[in-house]
Amino acid sequence: MNTNWLNTNEYPFKHHYFKVNDTTMHYVDEGEGEVLLFVHGTPSWSFEFRNVIKFLSKKYRCIAIDHIGFGLSEKPAKYDYTVQNHTASLLKLVTHLQLNQFTMLVHDFGGIIGLAAAEQIPEKIKGLVILNTWCRSIQDEPEYKKMKMILGSPLMPLLYRYLNFSAKYILPAAFGERSRLTPEIHQHFLRPFSKVSERNGTIAFAKSLLRDQDYYASVGKKLSILKDKPVLIIWGMKDEFITEKHLLWMQEQFPGSKVVRYDDAGHFVLEEKSVVAGPVIAEFMG
Repeated sequence: MNTNWLNTNEYPFKHHYFKVNDTTMHYVDEGEGEVLLFVHGTPSWSFEFRNVIKFLSKKYRCIAIDHIGFGLSEKPAKYDYTVQNHTASLLKLVTHLQLNQFTMLVHDFGGIIGLAAAEQIPEKIKGLVILNTWCRSIQDEPEYKKMKMILGSPLMPLLYRYLNFSAKYILPAAFGERSRLTPEIHQHFLRPFSKVSERNGTIAFAKSLLRDQDYYASVGKKLSILKDKPVLIIWGMKDEFITEKHLLWMQEQFPGSKVVRYDDAGHFVLEEKSVVAGPVIAEFMG
């Protein structure tokens, strides 16, 4: 895709590509040493991790994917955009790059995707860094019941497709301090979805919230496979979408985890707190 809009000072990384399901996946591969694999959610891409990658790649090998349908990856009109297929694609990349004994960092839908992958290859996982995500059914939560009315509305696909609703409106609302999302940085989350035809990935994640609650629960029930791994949990406490109850649940699954809370940060915690979070991750890795 055309990347003339990309600020290479903000995102100064070499582009790498991997063919999966006859479709091109873009990823970043920076630095050398122990591997940290970044897995994003929606409506995001590897760009959200750029600042910690710049910091951590001085000592570690940082690999950050763009799911098919997101970022600089291909966005076909007809494709299996399910979370299950994203997990399968992630596992294929792990095999392709021959990754072993690596740490996985997951955020948002990246938690469902990445943790499901980790459960299938526990022998390859050295540790986990978990940011504002969930891994259980939320269908009985009051917040979900309110959201479900919107998700189930016939207007939802139209809003996502024709207004770029997820990247344009939901993403800014997810910041703890909206002024931290400058217009220029916001453009880097909007431009990957600049065409109506490029928004199938975000629509699929919204639909997943309606149809995949049982699958989320099944992934959560298998987390005991990973319970002995070192875990760092970093959480933006002003997240109105994935709230503190999900943090407490994650702590229950990983009782030995280290938890770092940022009271003034929202959902995109590494956008708001990369300067302080980078060293925390480095200490955990070290």
